This record gives sequence, C-alpha cells and structure tokens, in this order.
Amino acid sequence: MSSVVSPSLSASPQRVAARSAISAHDVRKSYRVGNEDVEILHGVSLDIGYGEMVAVMGPSGSGKSTLLYCLAGLEQPSQGGVEVAGQHLHQLNRTQLAVMRRSQVGFVFQSYNLIPTLTAAENVALPYTLGHRKPEAGLVERTLAAVGLSERAGARPPSMSGGEQQRVALARVLAQQPEVIFADEPTGALDTRTGQMVLGELRRIAHDPSRCVLVVTHDPAVAAACDRVLFMRDGLLVQELRGADADSVAATLAALGRQDA
Repeated sequence: MSSVVSPSLSASPQRVAARSAISAHDVRKSYRVGNEDVEILHGVSLDIGYGEMVAVMGPSGSGKSTLLYCLAGLEQPSQGGVEVAGQHLHQLNRTQLAVMRRSQVGFVFQSYNLIPTLTAAENVALPYTLGHRKPEAGLVERTLAAVGLSERAGARPPSMSGGEQQRVALARVLAQQPEVIFADEPTGALDTRTGQMVLGELRRIAHDPSRCVLVVTHDPAVAAACDRVLFMRDGLLVQELRGADADSVAATLAALGRQDA
C-alpha cells in the first residue's frame, strides 16, 4: 500500500549521515534555442540521504534526464546549487569534477559507456587507470564474478551482448565503490533475468549506509523497487510516493501524462 506525501521531498529517515548524499536547491536549467533561452528545469529542490535508493519518473519531456545530468555534474545548472557527497559542484573546476566522478560518483547508463578497444576487465579497472591507481589485488576478478562474467574477462564490448555490456558497466561501479551512483534507465535494454540482477545489485549498494543510488526510469517495476519515487512534470517535482507498488507508480505516472495531454 503506497502513500502520497507533500512535494517537500525531504530526505528519508533512513539517512544515517548528518549530511545528504545529494542535495539540490532551486536548480534551473536553460538551453539556447535560436534567439531564445528555453528553461527546462524551473527551480527543483531535493534532498536524498545515504542509505536510500530513489527513482525519478515523469512523462517524456518533463526534465528528468536534464535533472540527472545537473545532479551528476555532467551539466551545469543555469541557476541554483547542487551538492554531491559533501561537495558543492559549482565550486569545482573541470579537473576536480573529473576526479570526483572517478572516485566518489559512479554511473550506470543504458548506453553502457564502455571503451570498445578494452577488455571487460580493463573497462572495469578504468576508473583506477584514469586516476593513476591500481585496484586492490583480485578486485576486478571478484566484481566480474559477482555479475556472472568471470569467463568473459578478456572479451571486448563488440563481441558481447547488450546484457553482458550492461553487467560490465555495473561491475565497473562495484569495483569503483563510489558514495553516489546515478543510473539512467539501467535495465531498459535488458532481459528480465539480467534486469533483476542489475536492480538487485543497485539495491544492495544503495542500502549501504554510506552510499546511495538515484535512478531515472520509465519502468514502474524499477521505481517500485526504490525507497521513494519522485515524479516530475513540466520541469518541476510535483509528487512523491514512498513504499509504492508497481501499479501505484504506473497509475501516478499515467495521471501525470494525462495532465500534459
């Protein structure tokens, strides 16, 4: 049984740290289209605690992917502030942002973002390679085994199925051990079994009291696996569900879609 709460969107009581894992205040994002600035985000504020897995949903064009990119430091907000893992993103230069993304922040995107010329094992170790560090002995092998790819360690992405590539991307995050993970449609291109495995690993990571996961998804079943679901419409957060089942999530999303029709 789900419950609807007011859209103040405060952090869950599960948070065990004094600070939030992800915090945003009045985030606005505009893009230049011709001679005009078109605002996509109209002042989004949220607070996500450690130990949480939170989903963001909304009709197409609601701004959820733009919000994800701003929260992850991949896009710079036009106005407002974002704090991730205790760092104010607007205070970081490009190099500092890159360092943060290699250490404190992980990504599981539908596009996989693997390097095609590297083996699965080398892709998993890539954050360490870019940071001029070596992973601890056996870490890469253990993470590939955790996602069922021990025998594919030497394979390169072009020879792998989409599900295998997604599992390599997940193994890379497992090896990286970041505080905050951003996942954009992480199960969108996967079969049911592989999707459940990826979702289960993300839940396990999120419920570590020193980590959290933020997921953008269209899938009510994925959202229902999260602790909270934040709904967007027209560039704003407008509703939240806690402890929702897939039917409640789907009904809320459909209602928002009808409002846009």
